[in-house]
Amino acid sequence: MTTSICRVCKMKVEDIFSTVLLQKHPTQYFQCLDCGYVQTEEPYWLEEAYKTSINDSDTGMIMRNLWHRNITGTLIYFLFNNKGNFLDYGGGYGVFVRLMRDVGFDFYWQDKHTENLFAKGFEFQNSEKLIVELLTCFEAFEHFVDPLTELENLLSISRNILLSTELIPEPTPPPGEWWYYGVEHGQHIGFFREKTFEYLAEKHNLHFYTNGQNIHLLTDKRFITPHFFKWITKVSKYTTPLIQKRMQSLTWKDMEKLKAVSS
Repeated sequence: MTTSICRVCKMKVEDIFSTVLLQKHPTQYFQCLDCGYVQTEEPYWLEEAYKTSINDSDTGMIMRNLWHRNITGTLIYFLFNNKGNFLDYGGGYGVFVRLMRDVGFDFYWQDKHTENLFAKGFEFQNSEKLIVELLTCFEAFEHFVDPLTELENLLSISRNILLSTELIPEPTPPPGEWWYYGVEHGQHIGFFREKTFEYLAEKHNLHFYTNGQNIHLLTDKRFITPHFFKWITKVSKYTTPLIQKRMQSLTWKDMEKLKAVSS
């Protein structure tokens, strides 16, 4: 099945190449002539692709969670209200939420596709109407079938979104030359460029910051320069131990809460 419009900006797309996903599904890829977004044809194979929500080849999951903890903790501590409420959207097994709560940030978990194993008791409920200072959304945007609707949903929760997704290089690489297409698992169906996010930021009256590769911030706050954002993501592994000393970990408090609930 082909497609003629961009799933982000609704402008025309052109077909750029085809490849085989999940070793069985011939799939056409398209590139937007306006915002640069690259997308697959309509992803009819997703039910098969998500038989296991965390794909078996994702050996970097724990390493990324530690890296995301460092970056997120540093940004929150210096640029946001570190006493606020935070949400990890698409939180997987809950590893990141547990890491952030261990540092001392009041993080909550949400994921429609994956069981919460490590952050039980801290699930986000829309009905609670928590004011969410910052929403994190790691390794999810490339999975979105309808990125516009998904982003609007996220913005209804918080106007500050820290996300990760690999920016697709220029010129657009063929499938054999860029690992992030994820042809072996078929879950990645849309790929962003800086100008794609700039379009989304302008559309929603937000500011956009990026490290130029895989960490991006959409926010209604204008408090940093692009160079500062890149710098702070680089030094976060050094600032994290200092932040941990200044914050009060929630590890013990969480244990007492969960014990009280189960008793």
